[in-house]
Amino acid sequence: MDYSEYIHDWNVFTGPEIPSGRKVMLDDETLRDGLQNPSVHDPTIEEKIEILHLMEALGIDTVNIGLPGAGPRAYADTESLAKEIVRAKMKIRPNCAARTVESDIRPIAEISERAGIAIEAATFLGSSPIRRLAEDWTVEHLQRTTEKAVTFAVGQGLPVMYVTEDTMRTDPETVKTLYTTAIRCGAKAAVLCDTVGHATPRGAYNLVKFVLEEVIKPAGGGIRVDWHGHCDRGLAIANSLAALAGGADQVHAAANSLGERVGNTPMELMLVNLKLMGLIERDLSRLKEYCEKVARATRTTIPPNYPVIGRDAFRTATGVHAAAIIKAYKKNDPLLANRVYSGVPSNLFGLDQVIEIGPMSGRSNVIFWLEKRGIPATDDVVDRIFSAAKKATRVMTEEEILSVAGASNTANR
Repeated sequence: MDYSEYIHDWNVFTGPEIPSGRKVMLDDETLRDGLQNPSVHDPTIEEKIEILHLMEALGIDTVNIGLPGAGPRAYADTESLAKEIVRAKMKIRPNCAARTVESDIRPIAEISERAGIAIEAATFLGSSPIRRLAEDWTVEHLQRTTEKAVTFAVGQGLPVMYVTEDTMRTDPETVKTLYTTAIRCGAKAAVLCDTVGHATPRGAYNLVKFVLEEVIKPAGGGIRVDWHGHCDRGLAIANSLAALAGGADQVHAAANSLGERVGNTPMELMLVNLKLMGLIERDLSRLKEYCEKVARATRTTIPPNYPVIGRDAFRTATGVHAAAIIKAYKKNDPLLANRVYSGVPSNLFGLDQVIEIGPMSGRSNVIFWLEKRGIPATDDVVDRIFSAAKKATRVMTEEEILSVAGASNTANR
């Protein structure tokens, strides 16, 4: 039973924003844009390969495996990742970032040949009027640079996704000119970027619609449209979903929202939302493992209240909340327990609801906690724990509860 008849869903009251049945793809930027975050450590190649395998396990479609033109280590790691995709016969498809210069594009072609796999070149170029002012660039200069870079990449046998930085703040005529030029020169994908996190959902939708109508349609179609967003206003997920509603084919994201400044669209939350919206069907039971592996490898932390993968995501000590969950469990109905006080069913992601004991708890929390561990919930034991919890200033640890209960750490467990 999915309990949908017991949940009135205003999200789809007038129909879904993104029709089911559409193919929605995800590009993982963790190992490129994610590593540009100023607080991260660059993982070892062994760690990067482990992360790559977790991406594959989650069914992520494409992955940016680096910017090999950045230096010897970046080149070596990119080559190793490309070869691992071939060796392990992965379904995930690689791409690499490159500035619109031959010295960045050539290493991608070399690695593609050495690894024996097609690598899409993500050639990027700043485009907004404010960036042009800072750089003393003209639109004509950008157009010539685009034409030269895309033509060179295509000549090297590389599929090309053409990327303009700060597309979200670029005037319509420049957007149209640059993407039309790139497609004419052989680019097969257009990446629209909210590089500084300026967009609102309406803006993301409008930009995608404009490019589809003014660039892709006149070009005869057949060009993939990607959305690459950042989190500066906290709207990255909403913007990515709006871009998909506008007709984008693929969204770029990074684990744990890593990336420049406050980071990219969080990959794990894109996967969660697309799953709950019925737009993807895949096993996401290793989602937390993926996020925790990235956190360890980059030496970053996941906040305890982070959605789905944070320590507190499915954890409550509040009496009213816990009581409803406990009643569902007593009906021998874990699916109901996962839905009654949660908009995200924990079981879809290999996780469980957790009932704790603290100053906001009721007696039912204590009884459930004890019974789950096989400890008799006598009135005396329940009273002692309940009294201690009301005097506490935080959720009690297991050791504290067992001590108050008069049980050893291993008793009856």
